[in-house]
Amino acid sequence: MRRQPVLIFDGDCGFCTTSVGVVQRLVRPRCEVVAWQRVDLDALGVTEDRARYEALWVTPTGRVYGGAQAVAKILLSAGGVWAVPGAVLTLPPVRWAAHGAYRLVAENRMRLPGGTAACAVPGAKVPRP
Repeated sequence: MRRQPVLIFDGDCGFCTTSVGVVQRLVRPRCEVVAWQRVDLDALGVTEDRARYEALWVTPTGRVYGGAQAVAKILLSAGGVWAVPGAVLTLPPVRWAAHGAYRLVAENRMRLPGGTAACAVPGAKVPRP
């Protein structure tokens, strides 16, 4: 069993890589950070389709959170002032709105600063939280 959570992101996407770098510098989540292309997804209980679709937070016990809920877990893990917005992101209806906002950004990340054609999200759908 792992000792700390793992944040999985798309290492081929410039927007995602830049975002994760900013999060590591400013938020300082307590986790291992890895690109899905450089980790054994099977060992983490994650499919490649899901890793391509959204950022993922995998707990030491193997529970997987994706998208906006992964962001909430990042903030909660950092503690301090970051824990407040992290907790708020877990509450309905904020959780639902955050899911929609995350999907909007994820589906348009190739158009955002740092984005390239490699950032395009495939058409796979993951169930709503």
